[in-house]
Amino acid sequence: MITDSSYAVDPWQLRETALRLDLLPQSESVFALSNGHVGWRANLDEGEPHGLPGSYLNGVHELRPLPYAEAGYGYPEAGQTMINVTNGKIIRLLVDDEPFDLRYGRLRSHERVLDLRAGVLHRTCEWTSPSGTSVRVRSTRLVSLTQRAVAAVAYEVEALDAEVRVVVQSELVANEQLPERGGDPRVASALESPLEAEENDAVDKRLLLIHCTEASKLRVAAAADHLISGPPPTRHASESGDDVARLTVTSVLKPGEKLRLEKLVAYGWSGARSLPAVRDQVEAALAGAASTGWHGLVEQQRAWLEDFWARADVEVEGDAEIQQAVRFGIFHVLQAGARAEERAIPAKGLTGSGYDGHSFWDADTFVLQLLTYTFPEATAQALRWRQSTLPAARERARQLGHEGAAFPWRTIDGSECSAYWPAGTAAFHINADVADAVVRYIAATGDEEFERETGVEILVETARLWRSLGHHDHHGRFHIDGVTGPDEYSAIADDNVYTNLMAQSNLRAAADVVERHPDKGSLLGADDEEAATWRDAAEAMTVPYNKTLGVHEQSADFTGHQEWDFQNTHPSQYPLMLHFPYFDLYRKQVVKQADLVLAMYLRGECFTPEEKARNFAYYEHLTVRDSSLSACAQAVMAAEVGHLRLAYDYLGEAALMDLRDLEHNTRDGLHIASLAGTWMALVAGFGGMRYREGSLCFSPKLPEKLARLAFSVQVLRRRLRVEITDLTATYTLVEGAPLEIQHYGRPITVSDKSPQTCDVPEQTARAEPRQPPGRRPDRRA
Repeated sequence: MITDSSYAVDPWQLRETALRLDLLPQSESVFALSNGHVGWRANLDEGEPHGLPGSYLNGVHELRPLPYAEAGYGYPEAGQTMINVTNGKIIRLLVDDEPFDLRYGRLRSHERVLDLRAGVLHRTCEWTSPSGTSVRVRSTRLVSLTQRAVAAVAYEVEALDAEVRVVVQSELVANEQLPERGGDPRVASALESPLEAEENDAVDKRLLLIHCTEASKLRVAAAADHLISGPPPTRHASESGDDVARLTVTSVLKPGEKLRLEKLVAYGWSGARSLPAVRDQVEAALAGAASTGWHGLVEQQRAWLEDFWARADVEVEGDAEIQQAVRFGIFHVLQAGARAEERAIPAKGLTGSGYDGHSFWDADTFVLQLLTYTFPEATAQALRWRQSTLPAARERARQLGHEGAAFPWRTIDGSECSAYWPAGTAAFHINADVADAVVRYIAATGDEEFERETGVEILVETARLWRSLGHHDHHGRFHIDGVTGPDEYSAIADDNVYTNLMAQSNLRAAADVVERHPDKGSLLGADDEEAATWRDAAEAMTVPYNKTLGVHEQSADFTGHQEWDFQNTHPSQYPLMLHFPYFDLYRKQVVKQADLVLAMYLRGECFTPEEKARNFAYYEHLTVRDSSLSACAQAVMAAEVGHLRLAYDYLGEAALMDLRDLEHNTRDGLHIASLAGTWMALVAGFGGMRYREGSLCFSPKLPEKLARLAFSVQVLRRRLRVEITDLTATYTLVEGAPLEIQHYGRPITVSDKSPQTCDVPEQTARAEPRQPPGRRPDRRA
């Protein structure tokens, strides 16, 4: 998509210089604005034409049945679908009675700019109506990072070459007609008019709509207020009905005159509060926004982001496209989690309805890595949401016959929504992924209160599941059987290495926190004896290894399976799960996404450098990357084992997943984890950053195409800046007390008065491993 000539490469913005209607659905995703609570897809201000209308509130969903041809114990009975809530973006325009519709008349110019430093979307266009009247329209849109419930639009119409009568209609619209979604009638039913009207109002320039969902019983309110400026006589009137509240503004403009509308929108929802309470909630949020005003909201947004970028920016010299892409990715990850505040971070953020708006393990494993080191407050909030869902996770574990808690594979409110057991419930590694995010956050922040109030409970309940799920054999070895690891082409496997090693870490961490906080452990019924069983299981954990091949097994006996027939698999048959039965995939050596390779990154201390190199080469020739989660993990490990050019190519794939629409589904929303993976590929891959035994460790190395890489991370209330060239790495403490880190295993201490510059050792070139035919990542020029 970005390779189209209408998209320019710019370090701090995404610019579209011409409107491509065939790319409209994709552009609505990449230009989307959100704060983690409110999400607006980048639909045109006038509402039409559109690809997929989208206004979202994090957590607002409707329930739908999950019928099965044959009933099975433990199958979830209801699915959850994120719904399109009240649209507050719409501002329709009539020019001398002609609807401003870019499919008609003549579009003289059209430009949209997503400003990553200001956090706003600008639009400028010039249009000549079918009757020959020309106008210029400018709009700026934001979803506030400082006022969580608020979004706003400034919309301006200017007459160009003749006097023109204009009518502007600012609306709140519920139950918009949506395009058909696939062939699942259950989803279509849930999305068709999901909001039942409860209250509407229009007084002067203020609008209000309140609705409730039928099945999930969630109450949703939206309110809008306006400031109008235009030449006299400019008049306005308002009206409302069940699903539409409208402010109509009329004016006559002479050439050069402008009509300007500033629209403030506030949202609120609740599954518990009464209608008056929710109404008061949005009215209060709207009053706060009105007090700040449009210009105040813009200034707050820029100031907030200026502080964020000082902590989170990544600078790349030598590849302008990657520079743009990594900032684009960081910005959208921030938007997905900044103000989620004890809600899930969906796989698509709030940029589209893909995956029904569900959250998966990739939020904990990929997204929270970036946020932990750049905006840790968001990580803490996301993990508190996980804690809030523990009652449902405990109930799910009991239903499955286990102790502790079983976090759901996919969910919105904390209950399991996956109807497919092998790639859903059997992927128990979600428990260890959540625990890993908890441990990482505590290590990076030193947040003792969080550890006591949130960490202990999550770690204890997840450890209990592993002890219940696994078993000791007659030799004393601990096994976890019948599970699915990250590679969903190898389901219901025994002793998946990723799962076992992550569970091992989970068990040890749980035992450690119970030892540090015996009073909290006691409240959960966890004592020294139970903690000892966790340590025993961790010490005896089975890690399959093929001595003949000299590689670790992805799972028990994996290397003994027949290898997939890659030579006779046509490029059009990828992704494989859409063209071959799962039965065939499950019994062959073929890997959907990095599994053992991801384990070597997250539990790198469990492998020697030689084992990592051999493992990487072996699994590289089996991995087809039918998942957007794969390329970034492969980039990290390719860099570590010395395949810098390959790592650079994988970086490009992760970074451009949406900007080039590589998986042909960006229209449904962005791949937030892959965007976070771009940061991982640069910081953990070429920066070589790991957290080991209480210390940040770096082993930096750059591919020849990159001249310089610089980034900042927050750790233990310090801000560390790292700047890497092909010869040196410089570590500078921007704020905080002196910090001890490691450079290639050598301890060094940095302080605000003593930056440290270290040599980067020359890298030994390795013969590049092969990939399945046709599945090598594109070479970056």
